[in-house]
Amino acid sequence: MSLTFLFALIGLFVGGFRGLVLGFLIGYAASFVLKSVLVKKLASVQGQFLESTFAVMGALCKADGVVTRDEIAIAEAMFERLHLSGEQREIAKAAFNRGKSPGFDLDAEVGAFGRVVHGQRPLLVMFLQIQCSAIAGDGNVHPAEHQMLVRIARLLGLSEADVAQLEALLRTGARGGPSARTQTNLDDAYAALGLTSSATDAEIKKAYRRLISQNHPDKLAGKGLPESMREMAEERTRELNTAYETIKNARGFS
Repeated sequence: MSLTFLFALIGLFVGGFRGLVLGFLIGYAASFVLKSVLVKKLASVQGQFLESTFAVMGALCKADGVVTRDEIAIAEAMFERLHLSGEQREIAKAAFNRGKSPGFDLDAEVGAFGRVVHGQRPLLVMFLQIQCSAIAGDGNVHPAEHQMLVRIARLLGLSEADVAQLEALLRTGARGGPSARTQTNLDDAYAALGLTSSATDAEIKKAYRRLISQNHPDKLAGKGLPESMREMAEERTRELNTAYETIKNARGFS
């Protein structure tokens, strides 16, 4: 029920036709103010998401002691992958450089992002997934990068298990379509859904549906995911589908 209709209805009961008109006007004004506040809040989340993504990415690339040309190339490739505008690209570059600078405060940056997002787990996981994709882009995840990723996860209220799940999801997605029935592929597929091979068919279906619902691009956009990052959300959905199909093929259920 819209605020306009609600206030008009209250006005009708309280003051008849005049109350209806007055209630309608009050409700319309309240709806306009609320919409403006929500739009402003969404823009704030999107701006913080973009800046923190690349600042933290810069810190991760520096985690092993030096930012290599390959890592810079990966960050630039991410600009293309996210279809950043000219202005967004400059913001991202500045944030990346800030993140790899000696005085960068990783805890403060992650904390600022977490406060703006207000603990919305799907956005926090998507933020972590982008970082996973960046450091795995050169095919070599340094132990120091992995440890920093776990540290970031914990600062966001997530866990090392969440990092392991994302890493398994990336490995599953990298194989393309449903993977061949090897033990490693199946283990990764189960882990990508946050499960083990002991899960029942019903538990697998439930976990898959929950993850697909939580990570729907439209839902994430409504919570503050920048439109430029929609493709990453769509990729996550494809990776979840691949993991699910791999398990379905192995178990033979429909």
